[in-house]
Amino acid sequence: MAQIRVAIINVTGYIGVDLARLLLQHPEVQLYCVTGRSLAGKRLSEVFPHLASSDLVIQPDLDASADFVFSAMPHKASAEIVEPLVKQGLKVIDVSADFRLKDSREYEAWYGIPHPYPQLLASAVYGLPELHHAEIAQAQLVANPGCYPTGAILALAPAMASAMTEGDIIVDSKSGVSGAGRSLTLTTHYAECNESVAAYAVAGHRHMPEIRQECELLNSNVYDVVFQPHLVPMTRGILSTCYLRLSQNWLRGTDDPGQTVVQAYRDFYESAPFVRVVDVPPATKQVWGSNYCHVFPRFDSRTGRLLVISCIDNLVKGGAGQAVQNMNLMCGFPETSGLDALPIYP
Repeated sequence: MAQIRVAIINVTGYIGVDLARLLLQHPEVQLYCVTGRSLAGKRLSEVFPHLASSDLVIQPDLDASADFVFSAMPHKASAEIVEPLVKQGLKVIDVSADFRLKDSREYEAWYGIPHPYPQLLASAVYGLPELHHAEIAQAQLVANPGCYPTGAILALAPAMASAMTEGDIIVDSKSGVSGAGRSLTLTTHYAECNESVAAYAVAGHRHMPEIRQECELLNSNVYDVVFQPHLVPMTRGILSTCYLRLSQNWLRGTDDPGQTVVQAYRDFYESAPFVRVVDVPPATKQVWGSNYCHVFPRFDSRTGRLLVISCIDNLVKGGAGQAVQNMNLMCGFPETSGLDALPIYP
């Protein structure tokens, strides 16, 4: 089978350049066009020396002969680029937030602007393969999930699908500074964030409605989601600790809640190549540079609560790697193609 011709719009951000890293090694594709207007005309290897094997030149605009396109533009700008590509019949993965939320009113409430193309929201598929595998395989437009929602939803989904919980959900997440993007800010300045941990977006984070949307699809008894992110002084990684109350009806019908919970998680992810249900609390270092998500569920008999910890690399499973996983499904490639590298340690 001939390789497909793949393009990345806006290769100069962290997700864009990690997409380039993965696609340059992918056996089924030819990465032939990367764009970035501020650095147009420069060699990709000049801007990113770790990609020294590439002879690509960064272009100001997309080459018209693409078979498949990744858009790594910011929200709103991405939708305006994606819409004409979809009209042309191209398969597209949008890495921004523009097509993740199904309700255009939610989008406007959280992103502060009316959605540029609300008519595309119904057909766009939320690109979490562990939940929407079949729909992604048939999709033309896939919305790559946010990094925080990826870790949180993978921690919550088996419990939601098993109808074992009731009441509110609390998600406490810690992320490395690369999640803030490549642009310089005071918050991510080394002297400001090193040796410090800080909560942010305390009034509400844009990724919360994604988490709630996907949980409600699995269990309509979700009352509310409390999501609080924190910035920690590391480059990559997200650790999410999720707290759920198990329903009394479910507990009364279960002889060994702890073992039943773990088995429910193992069964749910039996066919998910990148999710590992682990026996000890995971650490971000254990998934660094990989497309894996480690999930640790634990029942607390004293409180009747379920605690679930998940770890991902925010730029891989939380970004570029998940986008490649979605591309594999959309194009009929093996789901793990180009993504089977093990984590880097130490």
